[in-house]
Parts: sequence; C-alpha cells; structure tokens
Amino acid sequence: MPYQSGSRLPGERASRIGHLEVVKSDLVKSIIQSFDSPEPPLVESKTEWKVQSFSGNSLPIIFGIDGSMQVNQYEKPPQKAIAFVKTALLRLDQYSISQIDREYPNPFALRDMLSDSALYHATVFPLRHTPIPGMNTYDAIRQIIFESIKEKGGSLDTEVMETLKWLAYEKWAENDKSLQPFECPHCEEVVASLNYNEEKGTCSGCGGSLFLTDMLGFHQEMAPDSAPDTVATAYMNIHETLLLFTAVRYYWETNKKILSNCLFVKDGPLMLRAQYSKLVDPIRRFLFFAQKNNFPVHIIGQEKTGRFMDHLQLIKKDAQERSIFMPDNKYIKEIIKSRPNRGGPYGEKTNYGNKIFVKLDNYHSMVLNIPHYSEEPSYMDTLDADRIFATIPKILSNRYEGALLPIELAHGVASLSTYPSAKILKIFSESKEPPII
Repeated sequence: MPYQSGSRLPGERASRIGHLEVVKSDLVKSIIQSFDSPEPPLVESKTEWKVQSFSGNSLPIIFGIDGSMQVNQYEKPPQKAIAFVKTALLRLDQYSISQIDREYPNPFALRDMLSDSALYHATVFPLRHTPIPGMNTYDAIRQIIFESIKEKGGSLDTEVMETLKWLAYEKWAENDKSLQPFECPHCEEVVASLNYNEEKGTCSGCGGSLFLTDMLGFHQEMAPDSAPDTVATAYMNIHETLLLFTAVRYYWETNKKILSNCLFVKDGPLMLRAQYSKLVDPIRRFLFFAQKNNFPVHIIGQEKTGRFMDHLQLIKKDAQERSIFMPDNKYIKEIIKSRPNRGGPYGEKTNYGNKIFVKLDNYHSMVLNIPHYSEEPSYMDTLDADRIFATIPKILSNRYEGALLPIELAHGVASLSTYPSAKILKIFSESKEPPII
C-alpha cells in the first residue's frame, strides 16, 4: 500500500509498470482475457426451475415495509458522525393498487393514497465525536434505542415496544415466559434477564440498569465513546421487522381471519444477523403456531442486491416464464457463496425464510424470501405459498425491473434521500442554530 498524502508532503504513487512481469504468465493472460470478455460465464449447476401457475385465491390486503439509513459526517477532523434512520409501514388493498398506473403513476393519486395509509418512524444516533451532556456515547445510544422503540405519542405510540415484548416473551403462546439470559451491557456477563413483560430491570450480577432492548445486543458492537455505522443499520433492520410484526400482532389480537388475508412485503431478506438473531427463533415458533392453528401469516422479503441477485442474473435466462427455483443448502454454499459445504446449514441461526428465485416473464424476475426455514426447502413446506404466488403478479410495478409496488411505495415514504432530503438532514445536523420552520 502506498503512503497517503499529509499536510506537508504528497502521497506515494503506485508503480505503473510493476505489473508487467506478472502478465507474462500464460495462465495470467488467460485469466485477464476471461475477465475482459463481455460474455457471461456458463453456470454448470442443477437449477431445477419448476413452472408455477401463479393462480388461485390472492390476498386482498397488502402491507409494504421499508427503511432507510443516512450517515452524515464532517469531512475534516474530528470527523463527527451522526446517523439518521427512518422506517415506514404502508397499508394497501388490491382495489387501490389496481387504480395505479404501473408505469406512470399519478403523483396526486399516490399522495391521496399514502396520506391515510402510511406510518413512519424516525430517529438519530450520535456515532462519533458527538458528545451528549452527562453520558458517554455507549449509554446514550442504549437509551436512544430504548426510547425510539418505546416512542410515546405519534402515530405508533408505544406499539412497536409492545410488539418487541410480544415476540421476546412469546406472549402469543400465553406462557408467561421470562427472557433467556443475555450479555449485561455493564459487567458483560451472560446473566442479565427480565421478568415477564418487563421493559426495565437490573442485572442480577452487577446491579446495573437494563433495558429490554439490551437483549438485542446493540451494545456488543459499541465502544464507550463511539459506535460503528453498523449499529444504525442493525437498528433499521430490527425496526423494519418490528413494524412488520406490529401489524401482524394487531390482527392476531383483534381479527385473525383478516390477518390470514394479508400479505406483508418487506424490503430485504427475512433474516436478523449475529447477536440480533435472538428474535429469529420466536418468529419461527410464532409462524408455525399460527399455521398450526389455521391462521397462516403470509410474508415475503425481496432482495434487490447482493450475491443472490447477482446469481439470478446468470440463471434466469434458462428458466421458463412463471417458474420458481428453491436452492438448497449445498447449492447456496458452493454455487452462490463460493465456499465449501462445511459447518452448519446456511441461515440456520439467522433466517426465518427460505430463498426462492422467481421468474414471471422476461421483465420480472426476483429473489424472494418466504417463511419456513429448511436446509432442504420444498415449495410444499412454505407457509400457504399458493396464495402468496397468486398475489405477486397483481402487485408488480413496471417502473423498475422486478419491482414490487408495495416496496416501491414504502421506499418513497422511508427514503432519507427524498423525504426529507439527505441534504436537508446534513444541514440540520451541522447547523449551530435550530432550523427555522
């Protein structure tokens, strides 16, 4: 690596001829030639696409869930950084969707539809060199996370906190279950817990104060006076999941029949990574419990970028229209992730949905996640998949390739690049006087 430029001297320049000896090798030449070729590589793999009817009894009520995260940072030392996070939940129905032009939607029609159907949440995190009087960054972010999820007042008014308790304590099972021990944010011992339905408490080991949100593990990747951007990203993913299950919980408690006629469309995979995966098992158990009691919950997550989406671009040309392909653990590890099929199954601890490649036609193909995790997935194992796939053709958007209208609309509400603009957020974060509204 070359030396970087400083305040007095310029940076070191990399040699422009140092690679000449390397490219003399015939093997290297063939690699470079293959790399420069515009032709896509041949994928020699067993992609067992299966034609699907995509017909049947569709789901009339649609929810879209999306989130956005924006980090604003001073470019000069001390490089202060704060992160804005916004999430949105949008409720639609088949009739309102049918009235929208899929290619050129009327902005006034969208405005009227969103005015009564969208809920959103926003918060901010001081990541680096942004001191909070009386507390360090570590404790400030812990408290911000608790208060943001609690969020008294506003359109959500504590509902997301109730959903976190509903999942963490598995209140849907009515068994008064306490939390499993988790790492204390003070003594760092795995002895912290809370009694059933509590939001706050104290550690049995050190007596330090605990929030229910500590069980998610945000503190495990923070330093006393700074936090990485991934804390804000993880919060966004957690809050998206809690928003989704807030709608699920509401109908579960008020009208289960309506719940089973809803489709929840989430931006991103149905997964929670690393320490945040503590909610995965309760979610899996609830979805199985609901299915067993004949009130299936229909959820899909759409992946728009990443390794799975890249792989879809290679294999979709071999698929017939209206077909699906469900990769198993071996295929995912060896073909998509390019690693040996060793260790535990892919997503065993983190996923509450299986990956499904879908090709509707030459213009609409996508990577979806559908609940029911299995190492060897089968279409018949997915939760009420026929109704989900009967609904997908009715919620397509023609503005982007493989786009789903609920996610597109929810993104319009949640996007920090447009609502409000990232530039305004940057101005607000850097202004020394409060903005005049």
